[in-house]
Amino acid sequence: MDGNTIQILIAMILYMAVVIGIGVLYAKRANKSSEEYYLGGRSLGPWVTAMSAEASDMSGWLLMGLPGVAYWCGLADAAWTAIGLAIGTYFNWLIVSKRLRRYSVRANNSITLPEFFSNRFRENKKVIMFIAAAFILIFFTVYAASCFVTCGKLFSTLFGAPYVTMMILGAVFVLLYTLLGGFLAESASDFMQAIVMIVALTVIVVIGTAKAGGIGEVIQNAKDIPGFLEFFGMANPVVEDGQQLVEAGKPVFGVAQEYGLLTVFSMMAWGLGYFGMPQVLLRFMAIRKEDELKRSRRIAMVWVVISLAVAVFIGIMGRQLFPEAHLTKSGAENIFITLATSSLPAILAGFVMAGILAATISSSDSYLLIAASAFAKNIFQGICKKNASDKQVMTLSRLTLLVLAAIGIIIALDENSIIFSIVSFAWAGFGATFGPLMLLSLFWKRTNRAGAIAGMISGAGMVFLWKLVISKLGGVFAIYELLPAFIFSTVCIVVVSLLTKAPSKEIEEDFEAVRTGAVEE
Repeated sequence: MDGNTIQILIAMILYMAVVIGIGVLYAKRANKSSEEYYLGGRSLGPWVTAMSAEASDMSGWLLMGLPGVAYWCGLADAAWTAIGLAIGTYFNWLIVSKRLRRYSVRANNSITLPEFFSNRFRENKKVIMFIAAAFILIFFTVYAASCFVTCGKLFSTLFGAPYVTMMILGAVFVLLYTLLGGFLAESASDFMQAIVMIVALTVIVVIGTAKAGGIGEVIQNAKDIPGFLEFFGMANPVVEDGQQLVEAGKPVFGVAQEYGLLTVFSMMAWGLGYFGMPQVLLRFMAIRKEDELKRSRRIAMVWVVISLAVAVFIGIMGRQLFPEAHLTKSGAENIFITLATSSLPAILAGFVMAGILAATISSSDSYLLIAASAFAKNIFQGICKKNASDKQVMTLSRLTLLVLAAIGIIIALDENSIIFSIVSFAWAGFGATFGPLMLLSLFWKRTNRAGAIAGMISGAGMVFLWKLVISKLGGVFAIYELLPAFIFSTVCIVVVSLLTKAPSKEIEEDFEAVRTGAVEE
């Protein structure tokens, strides 16, 4: 390794040492009980709640996936996705957070999402708990794989080492950290990582824009590419054998593709995913006081809007500064790394690279922890061995983390994996499986247990069916699978709930107590 690479490595090692220090700091408290380990004893403040929710949500996708989309095909896909996410974030904090915090306390002090849904409907046979836990295991394993892909791309690009080796090393670090500190350590480090992420994005935009000759030059270059800077059009890279063609030193683009309203709605549908996203919903449940959620919402929205806008602009800017650097769709996701290493002194580039690592760690530890809790807390203790001790639950949780990480590594072995595509599938899975059920559970008294079961199964099933079969038909059927699956799940919950027995008097009393705020902590 040359001197610059060594400086980058030193900066990243220093950053990782701080993250591990946070894990050590919270390890003792995390091991007191499963509630401390999984939900931090409902002790998060408004700043940590907001920043950790958004950092765990955005992941390396924010620094690599979203700029990669903008770099490859221009503004439309990236911008409409970002707009949908910003809108979804706002309404999730506005209408879901307070009532979920209150309802999770009323529902027998639920500390995981499957437990909340099961307790919400006062289950004796834990069918809802099992189904919810099973889907969390499936989709979070896919999600964790996307984070491991980010680690592999980051380290292999920086250090010229084999992708697979670097991906596995990154996965091992994330696993060790998650095993150590639990939810509090994860949330505290996520707060720090959210700051690192937004600083990294801002630094690259400021320096990159100056290097490009100003915003005007960046915009003019984008306008020169057909469809690249349009909201209702999309650039069309000419690809041969998987690589974009280059002629006379410039990448070749064909005639701009049409971008109709159906596609706009399809990309904005990303916002629907928030209503079913466990890593965000758990932060609502974990905040120490319900009345602090309003402040958290404002903090979260400022962070989200700035981060998404800057991430999209980085992709647009990268096309001017490095038009030939990344000629594959997968490689385009490295544009943030290219900008950082070429624009900054090595030691500063290392800290900016820590922004990608920060995003990856903040998400993958959340995914692994929630997935492990779904199995150990909800399936093992909730269904298989109800008298299991906290110690047994936490031991099994850590064993589950090992297994899930191993499966995630296997999924991430292909270095041509596209982070954006992996995340979009898992996002759709959670959004359609839990989103409609979350909204109707909180706001429709008539929702019953049968409807809840039908909604989860139909939502998840439609995601797979639409993605793997229906979307292949093209045309209107090529829309993002979250939109039709979310609608189908909602219809199934409503229809099945109306056709089956109404909820019991006790369940309706719970609902009214939550609605009116008559819930004791």
